[in-house]
Amino acid sequence: MEINITGAKIYFEIPLFGGIPITETQVNSWLVMLAVFIVCIVLTHNLKVRPESKRQIVAEWIVEKVTNLVRGNMGEGFEGFAPFICAILSLSALSSLSSLLGLYPPTADLNTVAGWALLVFVMITFFKIKTNGFLGYLKGYTEPFALFTPFNILSELGTPVSMAFRHFGNVVSGTVISALVYSALAALSTVLLGWLPGFLGEIPFLQVGIPAILSIYFDVFSSCMQAFIFAMLTMLYIGGAASKE
Repeated sequence: MEINITGAKIYFEIPLFGGIPITETQVNSWLVMLAVFIVCIVLTHNLKVRPESKRQIVAEWIVEKVTNLVRGNMGEGFEGFAPFICAILSLSALSSLSSLLGLYPPTADLNTVAGWALLVFVMITFFKIKTNGFLGYLKGYTEPFALFTPFNILSELGTPVSMAFRHFGNVVSGTVISALVYSALAALSTVLLGWLPGFLGEIPFLQVGIPAILSIYFDVFSSCMQAFIFAMLTMLYIGGAASKE
């Protein structure tokens, strides 16, 4: 199997338009979406007017928390965005956490987070035009002075770029740091404990425990934090775009 520039393996290519690659990122992304779909089906199956099961209580708790989060950051009229924000949160978090299962995390591929950022950018632009009108949207690039137009355009285009690279950079940096520390501990274990007799000298004792601590931060805490930050930026940007300039 070949390796592309993102680090994801290419499983095979569809013989259309010169060959469309099916990568590890795409396969794992579909697995994450399937997992989210199954969870949604399980939580929402056979709902009652009054909750009678822990499953329904959990489902209602998730809906309430996400709706309050959206209402608090975007305003009262944006409750309809709760499913979208919940989808962003779950897909981002589970994509990063999939590394705990030995899978290649889709969020470690720039194509994934760049696609999400472009979708958010389209929504931001849509609400700016809807709120201010097309001419008002264009006028916003010339404020406070027409001289600022190039800088305003660069600032606008920088929104999806910064969102994508922030998420991608944190996930990849955590993966790289964990791999470097893991390798360094193996080398240090050989230097310090290589004198032990027989197979004991070949066991990397220093790799036991320490990588797990790093994994708790980079694979669990950081993954959930980046998902939350991406969702928060999405809400703030869209909410701000829907306000009069």
